[in-house]
Amino acid sequence: MTENIMHKYRTHTCGELNKSHIGQKVKLSGWLHRKRDHGGIYFIDLRDHYGITQVVSSDQDQDLIRISKEKYEELTSLSFESVLTVTGVVVGRSAETMNNELSTGEIEVIIEDFTSESIAEMLPLNVNSELPFPEDLRLKYRFLDLRKEKLHKNIMLRNNVVAHLRKKMTEQGFIEFQTPILTASSPEGARDFLVPSRLHPGKFYALPQAPQQFKQLLMISGFDKYFQIAPCFRDEDARADRSGGEFYQLDIEMSFVTQEDVFNTIEPVLYSTFKKFSEFEVTPAPFPRITYHDSMLKYGSDKPDLRINIEIVDATSVFTDSEFTIFREGIKKGSLVRAIPAPKTSEQPRSFFDKMISFAQTELGATGLGYITFAQDGSAKGPIAKFLDQDRLASLKDIAKLENGDSVFFACEEASTAAKIAGRVRTKLGEELNIIEKNIYKFCWVTDFPFYEWNEDEKKIDFTHNPFSMPQGGLEALNAADTTEKKLAIKAFQYDIVCNGIELSSGGIRNHKTDLMYKAFEIAGYSKEEVDNKFGGMIKAFKYGAPPHGGLAPGVDRIVMLLANEPNIREVIAFPLNQSAQDLLMNAPNTVSERQLKELHIMLSPKLKVSESK
Repeated sequence: MTENIMHKYRTHTCGELNKSHIGQKVKLSGWLHRKRDHGGIYFIDLRDHYGITQVVSSDQDQDLIRISKEKYEELTSLSFESVLTVTGVVVGRSAETMNNELSTGEIEVIIEDFTSESIAEMLPLNVNSELPFPEDLRLKYRFLDLRKEKLHKNIMLRNNVVAHLRKKMTEQGFIEFQTPILTASSPEGARDFLVPSRLHPGKFYALPQAPQQFKQLLMISGFDKYFQIAPCFRDEDARADRSGGEFYQLDIEMSFVTQEDVFNTIEPVLYSTFKKFSEFEVTPAPFPRITYHDSMLKYGSDKPDLRINIEIVDATSVFTDSEFTIFREGIKKGSLVRAIPAPKTSEQPRSFFDKMISFAQTELGATGLGYITFAQDGSAKGPIAKFLDQDRLASLKDIAKLENGDSVFFACEEASTAAKIAGRVRTKLGEELNIIEKNIYKFCWVTDFPFYEWNEDEKKIDFTHNPFSMPQGGLEALNAADTTEKKLAIKAFQYDIVCNGIELSSGGIRNHKTDLMYKAFEIAGYSKEEVDNKFGGMIKAFKYGAPPHGGLAPGVDRIVMLLANEPNIREVIAFPLNQSAQDLLMNAPNTVSERQLKELHIMLSPKLKVSESK
């Protein structure tokens, strides 16, 4: 103990002491978390990374007076979050003063000496309270925000999750690689962050949207199983479940695998992660497989939340040639009718249905939202019930699996819009009726994504998911697609893994053949020269023997967000950007000097210069 006491700052952490240490002389260092003056007896909660220990002194109680009056006055004048080192003796607390919420709650330390290491100024936000503060203020003083217990625990959870993921991948024989951060720009769906090159004027690096090409090149290089906790950079808008700017993913690639091999590899990793770090129930492997087509039909989304026991159905046939003019004429023009069951709602007041209609109109831009209720006696009511005869009503009940006492809402729009509206209404019903299952993580795979989609803005075909994925049917399917309709009907070996309505990962079996690659890009409007220019390294590698390979990349941020039960992804990232992609702590992005711009051969536009000068 003598040797330990000689340490300059501490013999123990603030989360370590207990009854076994009573009578020992100890040294602790930490932040002044709370302070209380109980009639001349002064208590301080001293906090470090590991926990909180109560230390005590007095200028009246003889049993507690161990420091001079001057030192006592200095102690009581210390501000919150000041850093101090305390030397003292561990004593037991009386039964009535024990704090069962603290691991150190059975003891306290009588101060015999202390040193003020750093005096804190007045705090812009409280650390010893979970009271909400504006997010911009929290991000500006993130170093203070991170001291708060909840956020501190979230970041530690993230560390533990990453360590677990790394362990599980290594146990399966995967090799960890680090791929380049400065790379070439490529069309992978989002905007690139560009980095100007000083040595190559007029040319730019791009920060990787994902290590996609590099991990495929590693498979072509003969490494069988790759993984990386990979930083990715995309210049896109932030959302609650998406960090604008940068994020991390568990990037995985494997050679000589089928889609099922990839599923069988990642399912036990995710299952064990969610079981280890949560007490919630977790979907056991194998996770349910849902095709993209069925997901859009049944759930109105390619990110289905299976905690809501409602399935959307196609009710177009019920209204075809019906007396309900709005739907009948819409169907003739190509619209579809999606029916969204609302269980046990027939007795709900009119305001419930009006609220759902208002939601669809104001939040989703729908022209309206029809509905029918089936009373307990089986009679149909609602604004459009009178336009359907008994046979059509019976068909509707059968198609939508409705029972007496249920209601059903309808969206009549073109296919993609109807799916979107129905999906959001389904989620809203889950919330309003409080029927979203709690304390459970429900996983599923969404498979068979369309290889291509129609880009309405540019009036052309684009890749839906990943341009490097293998189209189902191979080259034969691409060559046979001689119309836009046939091209859009091609499916890919692409898949997403979804948990509770949040996409955790996209992946696919890769296209490893040059003729297939050229043809796939040709359909999307890229010439052979453009492909060679943008993906020269990949194309070159394919020409020298490429194995069949595939992979995926679950998002680390989203995994931790779900495990921490946080609605916003910024709550599990140590130093996130705000919604406007700004780092308020470091004041980035910011202007740079003229000298730096000249070195990079960059000249700002006159408009921008005028704006900055203002």
